[in-house]
Amino acid sequence: MAKGKKINSAILIIGDEILSGRTQDLNVSFLANWLNKNCGITVGEVRVIPDKEKIIVENILQLSKSFSYVFTTGGIGPTHDDITAKSISKAFKVKYRFHEEAYEILKNYYGKKNFNDGRKKMAKMPSGSKLIYNPSSAAPGFMIKNVISLPGVPSILKGMIENSKKFLVKGKITQSKSINLLTVESNISVELANIQKKFKKQVSIGSYPFFRLGKIGVSIVLRSVKLKSIDLCLKEIFKIVKKKNINIFN
Repeated sequence: MAKGKKINSAILIIGDEILSGRTQDLNVSFLANWLNKNCGITVGEVRVIPDKEKIIVENILQLSKSFSYVFTTGGIGPTHDDITAKSISKAFKVKYRFHEEAYEILKNYYGKKNFNDGRKKMAKMPSGSKLIYNPSSAAPGFMIKNVISLPGVPSILKGMIENSKKFLVKGKITQSKSINLLTVESNISVELANIQKKFKKQVSIGSYPFFRLGKIGVSIVLRSVKLKSIDLCLKEIFKIVKKKNINIFN
């Protein structure tokens, strides 16, 4: 992957507890923001799947072929249902075994007496994996090919995400600007569609209704890797605002 080109990613959330509603996912918005702001990597797709080997394997193979990177969350802990590492090994047809450095890190962290089989399991991963170090609870994540496997616990994931940065090729950072209009979507939908058509290759336009302080309005969000394109697009929107005598909500 060449530095500076458009680089995308997918997030694969693995865990029955997410699908059952018992646990709320807090990682997607954090990862999407972090990836764009720090690496210029956009998130193009998010999937939530259960802890089932066949489903994990299928999704890893599909997404790793379609995206520059795949970030998995969940399923690399010490319990019997944490099967992400084993499933990724199967997907890429490599051995699932102890990573020597990961084993030593965990043994030193827990001490020989408390280094039980469950904790040893966290040192098993696809052969050839690169470690993503974990400053908070020691158990490392890993990267193999273009798949980065991270824990599901948000505080731990946030603490170790910086350690994945060195493995990532940087892309162009997406910039954004927004304007809040005191109107309804239907009043500007045709004009916005025409502007989007005009700038379809340069700018993505999002329209989001809101109700704040007793006022009904629409937030228009413009996204592009080029600020100049956003500004040109904004000029077109301001023409509509002036023509239709729409007030801006600050």
